Amino acid sequence: MIPLLSAAVMRECDAREVARRGVDTLVREAGGAVAAQAQLMLSTLYGRRIAVLVGPGLNGADGRVAARLLTWRGCKVDTIEVANQPRELRGYDLIVDAAFGLGCTRDYLAPRVTPHTPVLAVDLVSGIDADTGAVMGEPLRADVTLALGALKYAHLDGPAAQLAGELRFAGLGIETPRDSALVTDCDLENYVRGRGDDHKWTHALSVLAGTPLMPGAAALVCHGALAAGASMVRLESRGKIARLVEIPPEVVRVRGAVVDPRSACVVAGPGLGTEAGPWLEERLCDLGIPSVLDADALSLEIVSLAHRAPRILTPHVKEFERLAGVAPGTQRIAAVRRLAAETGCVVLLKGPVTLISSPEGHLRAVNAGTSALATAGSGDVLSGMIGAAIARGHDPLEAAALSAHLHGRAGALLAPFESAGALAPAVTRVLAERALGVSRDSHGS
Repeated sequence: MIPLLSAAVMRECDAREVARRGVDTLVREAGGAVAAQAQLMLSTLYGRRIAVLVGPGLNGADGRVAARLLTWRGCKVDTIEVANQPRELRGYDLIVDAAFGLGCTRDYLAPRVTPHTPVLAVDLVSGIDADTGAVMGEPLRADVTLALGALKYAHLDGPAAQLAGELRFAGLGIETPRDSALVTDCDLENYVRGRGDDHKWTHALSVLAGTPLMPGAAALVCHGALAAGASMVRLESRGKIARLVEIPPEVVRVRGAVVDPRSACVVAGPGLGTEAGPWLEERLCDLGIPSVLDADALSLEIVSLAHRAPRILTPHVKEFERLAGVAPGTQRIAAVRRLAAETGCVVLLKGPVTLISSPEGHLRAVNAGTSALATAGSGDVLSGMIGAAIARGHDPLEAAALSAHLHGRAGALLAPFESAGALAPAVTRVLAERALGVSRDSHGS
């Protein structure tokens, strides 16, 4: 995971690192990382023309070091002070934006850049608020942003997130807290869990989903759960759906008002209909096992029922507004943390960047999603996956975060306009490829 920090916490981490290693060492390493990233973007450096915009702070110092290194490697580098920058930059192969970083508090009017000239932002695009992502002035739009030490909220949240381009990361050896972080592919190595004494009830999952009007939701939840490792799925629907949709043959259909206590988790809500409140209340009241509440289970009345065990809420924006009484707006990190604290639940807010918060404010971000997931039923698959991850022993925050990342990676494998029914096989494929890669790495070592 890549740490995700507020500006204040990042400054504290930087100060400790400066006290430990000295500012010159830190700036030298940051400048080296910027120069290396420039080389990745340009492929070859000799003879390339690069403009490096520098300001008075540490970002400017990083840019100056990078400029020297790039000059030594054969580039023609113009180091341009912000106070003397021209209105337009022409004829360059790359623009390095090291004007202002974490401490930018005023409007910044960036020079105009020739169309299609790549821009590398050092830590942050100059002219944005690191915490809120507010745009101050007229910043450049980066093709790549190299985050230093940690990601900042503005990389993923607020209006400025769309200016960051592709996010890359250089840790620089800075020690940072990991309470809040961006999930990466490497984290999926811990997704598959099992024990030597496993049997079918060890990771069993109960699902409350589907009606005759929406039978497919139940099938999608079950497919997602099985692909993500549920060892048994027990499905109860509100009405008879067996002849209306193909349920996986491994799924046990049950009837009754009590969730089987041998289940490790229950997923409730998809496809139940807005009138399902009393039906759900009967089954979730005083529930003693963890629950994933999605779709038609996302009301404060239902959420308050299963208070004895951890709950994960998985709203999209409109469902979030129904729960919180207000839309998340542009400050989604603050909004998801607030709802998690108010409800005492882990909250997963779906979106291009999916945000997950624990009631204590620990945060996970997932940016692996693609537009392929913006289709009916993809959230049903995700809720089944989260339930399976909890049944496999992951704590609720990590279960939601890892499942969302895996879900995004699976979505990236889909062809244009494929339906949500293709997601579960794609999940199986991603996990198989990860397992094969880990096996090869272990054998090679």
